[in-house]
Amino acid sequence: MADPRWSRVVLKLSGEAFAGDQGYGIDGSVVRMLAEEIVGVRTRGVDVAVVVGGGNIWRGMTGAGAGMDRAQADQMGMLATVINALGLQDVLEQLGQPTRVQSAVHMAQIAEPYIRRRAIRHLEKGRVVILAGGLGSPFFTTDTPAALRAAEIEAQAVLKGTHSGVDGVYTADPKLDPGATKLREVSYMDVLNQGLNVMDPTSITFCMDNDLPIVVFDVTRPGNLRRVLDGDEGVGTLVR
Repeated sequence: MADPRWSRVVLKLSGEAFAGDQGYGIDGSVVRMLAEEIVGVRTRGVDVAVVVGGGNIWRGMTGAGAGMDRAQADQMGMLATVINALGLQDVLEQLGQPTRVQSAVHMAQIAEPYIRRRAIRHLEKGRVVILAGGLGSPFFTTDTPAALRAAEIEAQAVLKGTHSGVDGVYTADPKLDPGATKLREVSYMDVLNQGLNVMDPTSITFCMDNDLPIVVFDVTRPGNLRRVLDGDEGVGTLVR
């Protein structure tokens, strides 16, 4: 079996991926599948840090749209990401994979604070590091810490896991436009100029400035994470 093309990655999981078909909350069978995918690539020696979203529990933009203070609504969303992180940690450790949860929002009783050098050391020791709490600041999506943490921990790529059967970047929304075609590879500038739905523009610009490739793929399809690391061109879209 060929060596994985990257030895250290950041996997970005949206909160919606945790909900499965029910659309809200945490679907235990889905979280177990995600954990098994992560364990599968860990056994091949790939260092994995996971940045989790919280949209399955609370979205700051939804609260702000309903009249809440945006900063307050985003702080609620940060707490939602911690719930998802703890759920993923529990299943990973049931599977025998050592983990650490690090949070940008300090909560010493249940998670370590995010410390760059400590996160790197955990990865070197074979642990999966689950990064929660976003950046610890409002007005940023969880895409931004995925890009920033990847650069900080010297990851070689950001793997953006999608859900709902959308496997990559398309010329239009494939759910609305039957003529939408999947792109195998696209440049950072094309993503920005065409408004393609990959990650938020701040994250795309950061990845471009730091030469961090992004792979957008359907993380809920078993085996896809391994295929991405194997360089299977039929899986996902490469942004670079």
